[in-house]
Amino acid sequence: MTPQIVILAAGMGSRLGRSLPKPLTELADGRTIMGQQFDNVHYAFGRNASITTVVGYKLEHIIDAFPEATYVYNEKYDQTNTSKSLLRALQASAPGGVLWMNGDVVFAPEVLDRCIPLMARDQSFVTVNTSSVSDEEVKYTTMAEGYIKALSKTVKNALGEAVGINYVSSRDKATLIRQLARVGAQDYFERGIELAIENDGMLVEPLDISDLYAVEIDFAEDLERANLFV
Repeated sequence: MTPQIVILAAGMGSRLGRSLPKPLTELADGRTIMGQQFDNVHYAFGRNASITTVVGYKLEHIIDAFPEATYVYNEKYDQTNTSKSLLRALQASAPGGVLWMNGDVVFAPEVLDRCIPLMARDQSFVTVNTSSVSDEEVKYTTMAEGYIKALSKTVKNALGEAVGINYVSSRDKATLIRQLARVGAQDYFERGIELAIENDGMLVEPLDISDLYAVEIDFAEDLERANLFV
């Protein structure tokens, strides 16, 4: 399998308080966050996997660190959120499904192993952690059939958190592009998924990776926690 992979790395990451883009934050093992992501992609899909990175803030540092990637520029990185970065990436993608991840997630390589069967079925999914439900994180609920129903930071009676590693199938991609174009500049991409579910009946599976580590790095304490795993 040689899927299309997208890493969203355009944001300023100001909450972590670093001068470089957050994906270039060094981990305890000497790799950067993005370096760990590249290694995980190569582990799961081989060295020839196609990786497209959406850049904006101090983009030259990321391009210098990973010259082998393809790049998409979000020129409004300081005015928009992940919905518009993902929109640009999907619009630039080739036909077929796309696996994407936030550029600040440190995760176990086995997460992508678990993604492969659903990608082979071309089934849209969101990876989730059912062992944690934090107010600050994007949360989810499901409909009776088990597919995602609601997906946002304001979900009530949530079943768990979205991890930030997701896949849109070839048949759902045009629908998601249309909804991402509709949402507000400051919306997260999850709002586009939620609208596609509500308005277009898009079926999105929750993929449980609660037994594997996946840490989104927003604050210094997140980085400390991630460093316990790498």
